[in-house]
Amino acid sequence: MKVFDGHCDVLYKMFMDPSLEFSKSTGLHVTHESLKASCTKVQLFAIYVPESVHPDLKFQAALHMVDLFYERILTSTGVKQIISSEDIHQLEVDEIGALLTLEGCDAIGQDLMKLRTLLRLGVRSVGLTWNYGNHVADGALEKRGAGLSRFGNQVVGMLNEEQVPCDLSHLSERGFWDVIETSKFAFASHSNCDAICPHPRNLKDEQIKALIMRDSVIGITFVPEFLTGEQQARIDDVIRHVEHVCSLGGENHLGFGSDFDGIDCTVSGLDGNRQYHNLIEALQKHYSDIQVRKFLFGNMAGRLPWKK
Repeated sequence: MKVFDGHCDVLYKMFMDPSLEFSKSTGLHVTHESLKASCTKVQLFAIYVPESVHPDLKFQAALHMVDLFYERILTSTGVKQIISSEDIHQLEVDEIGALLTLEGCDAIGQDLMKLRTLLRLGVRSVGLTWNYGNHVADGALEKRGAGLSRFGNQVVGMLNEEQVPCDLSHLSERGFWDVIETSKFAFASHSNCDAICPHPRNLKDEQIKALIMRDSVIGITFVPEFLTGEQQARIDDVIRHVEHVCSLGGENHLGFGSDFDGIDCTVSGLDGNRQYHNLIEALQKHYSDIQVRKFLFGNMAGRLPWKK
């Protein structure tokens, strides 16, 4: 079975530690070697500029990660850049698709030209915030809880014009609803269910239903804290969130966004992408092969409208 993974932070890891090699570094959850050994067919690579980077240097840091994507990821044998939805379906049997995304608009400040530049460089989905506030909106952990700013509406407008999906993961609840009203396509790359595990980063049932009603998709993530509220979790805990989304009518709107390399603690039995087979075996105990294929690949691949 093929896997479409909606989020990983390999670029951030390699930015922070230049000694890490994408080929097969033991310091990475996702490597070229593990991608080839796993079921992963499409992997999204996020540009995440950490809080520690000075605001004046954030755009430069984002460009550095774009360079890492082109020079370290895309130069790997059998890895093909994904620009459009058509590219996904044209992958050869021995090819792995790599897609560049932006996690948080901190890097663009208040400059739409910087966003346009990143889109021209191949970014194909944009998360408006990380956990805190920026010029676009507030993140999920920002106590103020504000929604889209005037500049934020301009950002969403540009994404609409460019037909680039807006990623709702990390966004404040008010920001979520603002984007739902204004975005032509919004999805959640790596978020779980608040009803199962109350956490500001998880989505409430009304939010999940809103994504379903818009024929969108939510990527269940493997962050233990978002699965159980603790630093430990098992694959059965992942299944609980899958079951809940399905109970809301989301069988055709559910995927996975691991957050590998963005987490220190991992799910037992899911220490990296080469262990996706353990999740697949667990899913097959509860769901038909047709359903499992949709969860792992079909829903994400079929509902994210990337166009050249």
